[in-house]
Amino acid sequence: MVAVHWPEQLDFRTVFISDTHLGFRGARADLLLSFLEQVRCRELYLVGDIFDIWEMQRRGIYWPAAHNAVLRHIFELARQGTRVVYVPGNHDEMLRQYAGSIIEYFEIHRRTVHETADGRRLLVLHGDEFDAVVQCSRLIAMLGSRAYDWLLWANTWVNAIRRRLGFPYWSLAGHLKHRVKNAVNYISDFEVAVAREARRHDLDGVVCGHIHHAEIRPIDGVLYCNDGDWVESCTALVEDHNGRLSILPWASWRADGLSASAVATGRAA
Repeated sequence: MVAVHWPEQLDFRTVFISDTHLGFRGARADLLLSFLEQVRCRELYLVGDIFDIWEMQRRGIYWPAAHNAVLRHIFELARQGTRVVYVPGNHDEMLRQYAGSIIEYFEIHRRTVHETADGRRLLVLHGDEFDAVVQCSRLIAMLGSRAYDWLLWANTWVNAIRRRLGFPYWSLAGHLKHRVKNAVNYISDFEVAVAREARRHDLDGVVCGHIHHAEIRPIDGVLYCNDGDWVESCTALVEDHNGRLSILPWASWRADGLSASAVATGRAA
């Protein structure tokens, strides 16, 4: 862990976010909007599962004002000159048919390469193609999504009790993923597979989402970066103007009542 001194105005070269799951009742659009309202960047990468079309197909359209406000603000960033690149994931996979197009300021790509300020070339993709469950059985993946919904519902009640007792936010789903051996092995296998894909293309690293687990670490000579999610941890991957990459933990930042000029703790490379 490295102490990261965030710029006072949250002025970054590049911001990567994924797994916002707009259209899902568990999405933290309020926190995402508060982040986007304070950030400035040259490029904004939307690394998949921005919309939860699976959930809307299953339960019907859910689109509250906060979700609409997030989308409007991203459009406004694009109109003001931010380059917005959309790399669809499995929950918004129907947008993959528009890969190679520009729709309302949004560049849509199946995958792409980002070059950092210090010259590193990073493969950017959602990552679901390296998830054996998603690839082998859509039904099993959707059942897993329902189980995850239940965990998030339980997490709401657990944290309501914790708040009353004066304890900080704690992720039940995140705790279980790191305690259950199969889940730990799944995350590790996924990370190695994605890093291997970047190495196969002679790239310096990879940026992905999908598994809702923010991380920056080297894997076999490749820099693996996962920007996390906006359902539980509410994190973004950010690049400063010198090319340094860091995880910005927005949920814990807000929970601690820190200002934009405060010193946060994160992982950086």
